[in-house]
Amino acid sequence: MSTVRQTSTLAIVSLVSGILGWTLLPLLGTIAAIISGHMARGEIRRMPDRLEGDGLAVAGLILGWVAVAFWVLGLIVLFAFFGGLFWLGSQ
Repeated sequence: MSTVRQTSTLAIVSLVSGILGWTLLPLLGTIAAIISGHMARGEIRRMPDRLEGDGLAVAGLILGWVAVAFWVLGLIVLFAFFGGLFWLGSQ
């Protein structure tokens, strides 16, 4: 008799947080997606016979880390823009 595997709650939280990080809660959703995604993957690895949902956790992690990359890129562009304006103004 095989046991029924349950979807990890943390994996679902990671995916939902990742979506929220791109829509309603940019900063909090992104952080929650990354943290819960890593926790879910660890939980699933520790109990592979009881839990599933690694794909959900990975999707949440991807959404979270891509959002972080865009935040960093946006800050670089912002600083470069204002740095250029400052440089032009100082001449």
